[in-house]
Amino acid sequence: MSVTGIIIGLATFFTIGCFHPLVIKAEYYLGTKSWIGFAIVGVLALVWSLFIDNIIGASIIGVVGFSCFWSILEVYQQKKRVERGWFPMNQERKDEYPADCEGRKKLDKKLSDSQFI
Repeated sequence: MSVTGIIIGLATFFTIGCFHPLVIKAEYYLGTKSWIGFAIVGVLALVWSLFIDNIIGASIIGVVGFSCFWSILEVYQQKKRVERGWFPMNQERKDEYPADCEGRKKLDKKLSDSQFI
């Protein structure tokens, strides 16, 4: 009996779980330009996985690499979710979003409401 598949599956599950908030934070603080960091880390992880002899280690590092590549797409999707008002917008970067998007309207309302407190 081998537990290799279960270990790799569990590691994949946790990796994906970690990348969800990472994408949200990356878009909030860096915007879509964070794709470059995800691309660089993804390439480095995949190259690193080529040199690991242990199948579990190589698999986990490979999953991290491809999760980075998937995060590139997710950063752009996250920007759309922010524009729709589903996630908070970073007020320091609000000029990167359309003036008429729902997220910017929510931020402007929040900022105007906080001035009266």
